[in-house]
Amino acid sequence: MIFETHTLQNSLQNYIESIFYFKDFIPDHSIERVVPTGHVFVIFELDGISRNTFDNVSLKPNGTFTKVWISGMHKNYLSISAHQNSEMFVIQFKPYGAYPFLNIPIYKLNNQVRGAQEILGREILELRKSLVENSTPKEKFDLAENWLLKRFDTGKLPNKELVSTIQKLIDQALSQHKQIVDSYPKTQKHFIDQMKVFCGLTPKVFHRIVRFNEILQQIRQEKKINWSQIAYQFGYSDQSHFIKEFKEFSGFNPQEFIDQDYDKGEPNFFPLDREG
Repeated sequence: MIFETHTLQNSLQNYIESIFYFKDFIPDHSIERVVPTGHVFVIFELDGISRNTFDNVSLKPNGTFTKVWISGMHKNYLSISAHQNSEMFVIQFKPYGAYPFLNIPIYKLNNQVRGAQEILGREILELRKSLVENSTPKEKFDLAENWLLKRFDTGKLPNKELVSTIQKLIDQALSQHKQIVDSYPKTQKHFIDQMKVFCGLTPKVFHRIVRFNEILQQIRQEKKINWSQIAYQFGYSDQSHFIKEFKEFSGFNPQEFIDQDYDKGEPNFFPLDREG
């Protein structure tokens, strides 16, 4: 399998979390669960294979996506297809970074996966065509970076106070949530409105998602997991609150999560049918 990431050297790095490319991915499953991460993604399939989303309960297909699509901010987990010999190219925006490129308030994409052409027009299909035709990862990364630079609208940048406060939500515990919100120099309503435009989510939901992802990273590093200690460490009022939130974001209770060995794999993608 080929897996490569691109390091940005210009102003884009302030708004793009990651650009990565992979080829010849061979999963041991056909459906996987992806948990919310607090990011917006533009996703290109370069292999001609249609992708599906599935109902989280019945696992019946409820959406089909081809060529390029946008995954907005999600508050709950998604069930998506995984395919043999996949080749994909992904742009992952920072939590506040997508608006200057997509030119649509991010809350309008909440809990949605949308065909990218609906938002970005034919130019995004032309970019995909070029990504397919250019063979090396470097060529693909250069094409994507040039496209992002052309799309970049400096009139739609988040203000410094918003970026700083969002960074505090990322860096500090949920127990500090009120103090973080109060540190924003304008009104709480202004902060929430700006969060919706640039980040899609309200401050509290975003902070909860960030904390959950920290927990997943912590679990991967633990040889022996003490759930009570983790609940305490991350500021949950009690273990039942922790279990409820864990299941809300992942679909599993903590014990199910361990029984399926999800703590040993990727932190955000969980196979649902390893025999499928």
